[in-house]
Amino acid sequence: MRWLASAAPEPDTCRWEWERHPLGVALLPAGRMWDVLILDGTLGHPTLQVLTRLLERPGPVLADHGDARIGFFVPPGTTGRWIGTGVRGAGSGSWVAVPHPGRTGHGVRWLVPPDGSGALTDPGLLELAMHEAAAGAARRPARE
Repeated sequence: MRWLASAAPEPDTCRWEWERHPLGVALLPAGRMWDVLILDGTLGHPTLQVLTRLLERPGPVLADHGDARIGFFVPPGTTGRWIGTGVRGAGSGSWVAVPHPGRTGHGVRWLVPPDGSGALTDPGLLELAMHEAAAGAARRPARE
């Protein structure tokens, strides 16, 4: 929790919000310690499955309510260099609703919580996982 809260302008306030706010979330600025690449859930979940086959543990990954969007925490500056369609980024100047690191329930929640080490997902590996996930979806027959 300490690593994640250190991204906040006031880490103590962040921890207070996590513990006392009814939703258990705090707004944290992106771009200093991490950026977030946001994928549609239909691509985000298969991408996470590919990443977990390739890595023992990817960096932190968030899901919004209903799993419509999946956010992968990547090194700062990644969103400024990312070229691609269908992927949104939260980088410098953006704020991200981040749940308490132990939260896995409803609403915004962690699919892969931060481990406290500051480990993030490598953007190149994330891109390869996205390509493999998209290729797998293209090979599956369409539902009628």
